[in-house]
Amino acid sequence: MSDTSEHISSPKLYVAIWLLLMVCTALTVGAAFIDLGPLNTIVALGIATLKAVVVVLYFMHVKYTHERMTKAVVVSGFFFLLLLLALSMMDYTTRGLG
Repeated sequence: MSDTSEHISSPKLYVAIWLLLMVCTALTVGAAFIDLGPLNTIVALGIATLKAVVVVLYFMHVKYTHERMTKAVVVSGFFFLLLLLALSMMDYTTRGLG
């Protein structure tokens, strides 16, 4: 049987997570105004992935789960996300400029 006890997070943790997400959003907006060439997309997707990881870990309470199946599903989901991003970037970088 699984443990039915719940983890209770402090409001300070949620404020810190909110601040981190706001900083990442500001970084995304700031990076959009800097011409990095083909790295603009990579930087934006990297920041978006970091924000998604934080949301999944804390707001979906995956960090506090002890069940192996939940962790296996999350790891496989991120594996396919990385696969999708890698294939998308391969397509994007091999397009002709003309």
